[in-house]
Amino acid sequence: MAHKPLVSTSHPFRDAAQADAGRRRFVRQLGIAAAALGTLPLAACGGGDDDAPAVQFAHGIASGDPLADRVMLWTRVTPPAGHTSDIPVEWELATDSNFTSIAAQGKTTALASKDFTVKVDATGLKAATAYYYRFRAYAAHTATGRTRTLPTGSVAQVKLAVFSCANYPAGYFNVYADAARRNDLDATVHLGDYVYEYARGGYASANAGALGRLSQPAHEILSLADYRQRHAQYKTDSDLQDLHAAAPMIAVWDDHEITNDTWSNGAENHQSATEGSFSARKAAAMQAYHEWMPTRNAQPELIYRSFAFGNLVALHMLDTRVVARDEQLDYGQFFTATGFDAAAFTAAVGSTSRQLLGTTQTQWLQQQMATSSATWQVLGQQVLMGRMNIPAPILMETLQPGAGVTVSQYAALVGRAQTAPASLTPAEQAILAQPSIPYNLDAWDGYQVARETVLATSRSLGKNLVVLSGDTHNAWANELRDMSGNAVGVEFATSSVTSPGFEEYLPNENPATLAGALQQLIAPLKYCDTSRRGYMVLTATATECRADWVYVSTITSRNYTASTDKSLKVLAGAAGTGRIVAA
Repeated sequence: MAHKPLVSTSHPFRDAAQADAGRRRFVRQLGIAAAALGTLPLAACGGGDDDAPAVQFAHGIASGDPLADRVMLWTRVTPPAGHTSDIPVEWELATDSNFTSIAAQGKTTALASKDFTVKVDATGLKAATAYYYRFRAYAAHTATGRTRTLPTGSVAQVKLAVFSCANYPAGYFNVYADAARRNDLDATVHLGDYVYEYARGGYASANAGALGRLSQPAHEILSLADYRQRHAQYKTDSDLQDLHAAAPMIAVWDDHEITNDTWSNGAENHQSATEGSFSARKAAAMQAYHEWMPTRNAQPELIYRSFAFGNLVALHMLDTRVVARDEQLDYGQFFTATGFDAAAFTAAVGSTSRQLLGTTQTQWLQQQMATSSATWQVLGQQVLMGRMNIPAPILMETLQPGAGVTVSQYAALVGRAQTAPASLTPAEQAILAQPSIPYNLDAWDGYQVARETVLATSRSLGKNLVVLSGDTHNAWANELRDMSGNAVGVEFATSSVTSPGFEEYLPNENPATLAGALQQLIAPLKYCDTSRRGYMVLTATATECRADWVYVSTITSRNYTASTDKSLKVLAGAAGTGRIVAA
């Protein structure tokens, strides 16, 4: 079937855009672009109507959920104030940035009931192929986006950029900007906290006014209109637009897309007495998420799904947050006047009834892993899976300053216990006698049977397991072992885009000293960075899976540098299972 381009193939603006394709900005000055393209021949979507509304594409374009023969395309039409009618939209996808070889095109509608967002499942495509796409509504035209379908058969390499935790008022999205410059990515993976729900002046907002990044709306978001407005604000960010325009994104939500510390039936940051029904809030958040993200969703609440990169990588995106999670345990239940009640905690955290994935999702994951012949089984999910146990007195200090000891103080006591044990007082001996416990019960550490089930599945199937994690705002590399000590896989966790890490919560700790101490205290931990913002690049081949941690120098200035701080890898096969080595 012959396809006719939406616009003339010799227009100077598009040609200029082609020349700029390798540069950082794919989506810049959309208003200027729309005005420049307004002189082109108008297509059948209504451009010849003198009464046509003056629409814009103010929120960029995006692609996502790529498969071997299809990919989701996304945009949002910005109508003039007061406009309530649906808006006809045209789209096209080509194998070249000049759009001389059209692979697919069509017409759709930006529905007012969907906040004028547009999602197209472009089908009938070739595997492992780069495509270019764009949209048009009346006289307005988007910039050109670049996407790619997944490969089939024998695949030599897969490269993914991994992100988490982008709080808009905390700083500029320099992390996104740096990744958008790359031209070597098969896809990007977002592990959640793509938006945050807090009110203006809330979490990590100290510099928001000076940076021109005050949250909209000003109040904590609760309604569908609120969530839509917050998503809209994020997608006006040029760096985020550039990232979406550069490569397809595979994304899942974490808690802040709804509200802090969400679980299936509630959240820490939801008070039903003053904020209404949690189920209504969750439904509104999920609806807005799918409207504003390039996801392929049949059921709004079920976001877990798999992506096959030929015979090399099976990427299983999980929901550890919403669909089945039981409420988090609270350490306040287990600290007593005489210390930590280890027996009560062990019984609670090890309960066989505690759910994180839920039975249905767990069985789905087991089936996906069992039937996949890919070299690498990669779990894209939100929270840390590694055993992050730290001495109880350190955790007490972080939860309630003055109630315990700092990492540095504890390390000094350990040193004295090794070199001069007689110098320890009874109180200091009591500190060292307390057990090590998980630092974060919101992570897999708070759902230990669920973790054992996943690890047992991978081990019984003999899979090469790599777990990708976000959520903590810090970077980690963990070796994954089951309760019996068997090596099962590895975990590579990315830092945040802007949200602060331990440097904010432990301001008196030197980051380098803290990282060294944590690696001494936590045996499976092989790397951590607790103070810098960045992203992670995962590169898989038939013999190894490597993680490169990339950090930006600042998020409070548009002028920044980026550098790769650490590269670690795991080797394929039994010899490499569960062992992290230098890359």
